[in-house]
Amino acid sequence: MKKILSIVSSPRGEASYSIKLSNALISKLQETYPGSTVKEKNVAEGFPHLAQSHLNAFFTPSDQHTSENKEFIQTSQESIAEIRDADILVIGAPMYNFAIPSTLKAWIDQVVRAGVTFKYDSNGPEGLIKGKKAYIIVSSGSVYSDGPMKDYDFVTPYLKTVLGFIGITDVEVIRVEGTSVSGIQDAAYEKAVNSIAAVA
Repeated sequence: MKKILSIVSSPRGEASYSIKLSNALISKLQETYPGSTVKEKNVAEGFPHLAQSHLNAFFTPSDQHTSENKEFIQTSQESIAEIRDADILVIGAPMYNFAIPSTLKAWIDQVVRAGVTFKYDSNGPEGLIKGKKAYIIVSSGSVYSDGPMKDYDFVTPYLKTVLGFIGITDVEVIRVEGTSVSGIQDAAYEKAVNSIAAVA
């Protein structure tokens, strides 16, 4: 039995390839680990981007928090607690203009915190979130895993780097790509679903 945290960042609902592929992966994980639970966190709409009020709360010692600090740190605290509680993260990451949606970046900014999810010591940075498995579900209209567009993929290297920075180094990437390319778009999703068996 595993605790699965699913991060949804696409606002497209049932039309979203990243959501559909994430759900297919989660179904496979539930088959592999009977009794697993799933918590979905949808950051696609309304998730707070960092503001000065959040930063003030982050860098104020907890024993000095005002009521305003407590209000503005709540989202970060809850998001980090959800990660700590999970065994497996499934992060849906549609590619927008070669990168991740701003709301997914906002979630990352709320959970990557010095002294909380990483620290610096004499050996450099150390991630403090240990023992997690993460799957990054990347959807894209073109093909970025190989070929002439490969260097334009800023989704997978960024997410793998930032996850590793907080200690999550066991990361698999599953792609549904070419969804807008004539000749391969019809088979793109089926190919992606078939690839799940190799990594789940």
